Amino acid sequence: MSKTVTMDELLASSDTQQLKTGDVVEGLVLSIKKHETWIDLGPPGIGVVMRREIGYGTKLDKDQKVTVSVIEPEMDEGYALLSMKRAAKDRGWDELERINESKETIEVFPYDANRGGLLIEMDGIRGFMPVSQLSADNYPRVSGADKDEIMQKLTSLVKKPLKVRILDVSRKENKLIFSEKEAIKDDMQARFSELSVGDEVEGIITGVIDFGAFVNVDGIEGLIHISEISWERVEDPKKYVKTGDKVKAKIIAIDKDRLSLSLKQTQEDPWLSEVKDLKKGSLIEGHVTRITPFGAFVQLSSAVEALVHVSEMGNDDSTDPEKVFKVNEIKQFKVIDIDKDARKIALSLKEAKGKKKK
Repeated sequence: MSKTVTMDELLASSDTQQLKTGDVVEGLVLSIKKHETWIDLGPPGIGVVMRREIGYGTKLDKDQKVTVSVIEPEMDEGYALLSMKRAAKDRGWDELERINESKETIEVFPYDANRGGLLIEMDGIRGFMPVSQLSADNYPRVSGADKDEIMQKLTSLVKKPLKVRILDVSRKENKLIFSEKEAIKDDMQARFSELSVGDEVEGIITGVIDFGAFVNVDGIEGLIHISEISWERVEDPKKYVKTGDKVKAKIIAIDKDRLSLSLKQTQEDPWLSEVKDLKKGSLIEGHVTRITPFGAFVQLSSAVEALVHVSEMGNDDSTDPEKVFKVNEIKQFKVIDIDKDARKIALSLKEAKGKKKK
């Protein structure tokens, strides 16, 4: 015996099929016209997707199953106004939030770049990866923060596959930030745990700047400070290393996400060998390289520099170093102190006067 359905039940059933703004529903393509596509939504009725709401490059066929978002449940003509782009975006936000929650590593392809970083689109949602979130392999280390060179390096990453994690995602603020550094963080921690101060490593110079050079050591960033490039006095790091050079360096410190490296400590200190036969009280010749208010620096050999304090220039306390010396002038001095631990040699001009070199 069939059950009698009351009018109230019919109305209640009809209410459950009513659309609301923001609903995401499925339907079948009824017809495709130049400026709109009509969708059969089943019991809720018929809806239309205007051309601009279909999505760039999307191709549709009659009877194709599609997912749409409801913009307006019922227009004056009785049909619903729909959007495929918004539905894709809603699904995209859900997926991005899931990926962020699970800390999943994903692959993306930047579609453009600006001086601040890379522009990335995923599931119809546009995001950004700041320069600071690039890995050591891709970070644009350039001299003097050359903006054109930075832009050139970032542009080279466009359409290149990058492994990233989501750093921040907010549907409400329409914000999506990616990070390549976060994607390799666990791997980097494992690599760091295998390294120790004193180890010698190989790396590639990724950038040369005024205060040193950056090195990529198997994906880990390292810095060779200008004072650790050579045992000689280095005025311009570019005269010693260049981008792309393969180098061997010694780890002298390990920070949270960077290695401090030394090139010179992989070689014997020429200073020690050159002062080996130098004795306190002996006379030696050298040429003046720098003059300061407190004294003058004297080059004794290619690796050895010494200091003549102003008190060792003459008997007068008011001696002016600039009146006693000229840069590049060669004079004879007496060695009055040798500190091998501090790599310092003190000379005296006044004690050398009147004495002959033996």
